Amino acid sequence: MTIDEIVTLIQAVSDNGLTSFVYEEGDQKLILKKKKKKNVAQAPVAPVVISQPAAPVMSPVAVTMPAEVTGLANAVHTASTETEASGKAASEKEEHLDIGSDKVVTSPLVGTFYSAPSPEAEPFVRVGDSVKKGQVLGIIEAMKLMNEIESEYDGIVEAVLVENENVVEYGQPLFRIR
Repeated sequence: MTIDEIVTLIQAVSDNGLTSFVYEEGDQKLILKKKKKKNVAQAPVAPVVISQPAAPVMSPVAVTMPAEVTGLANAVHTASTETEASGKAASEKEEHLDIGSDKVVTSPLVGTFYSAPSPEAEPFVRVGDSVKKGQVLGIIEAMKLMNEIESEYDGIVEAVLVENENVVEYGQPLFRIR
């Protein structure tokens, strides 16, 4: 395979939004993987200016706001409270995702996870198994294509974080290796 052909394959993978691609010809194997950045952005909150009609000059009495202004002020307070709560929930979720190891194999795509090559076969790996970099850990089926999930690390399987035939999301942790 020439450099021009490889560049053409890379461009095709990129243009079609694929996250991984495997090409084998004889004893040559070409694996293309693309990692996507996770962007977490908080929606901007525009300042709200509430103007009140001038109160007539009278004796000092409690001034009540019209119902529309009170409702708007409460809505602004509720929105800012919800924004703070969603920010806290996001940070708590990030803390919850810390699964105790920097060697985590994540899902490169959305699909159905299979721990074995067929329903009656033994799983590719179990907790406590020794694995080598490039060893198949499982399969994710997406759009009727079977994508092998390979270990990115040498080590021992500390945890299998997903069950057989479960739907997985992009970036979801699948295995923890120590």
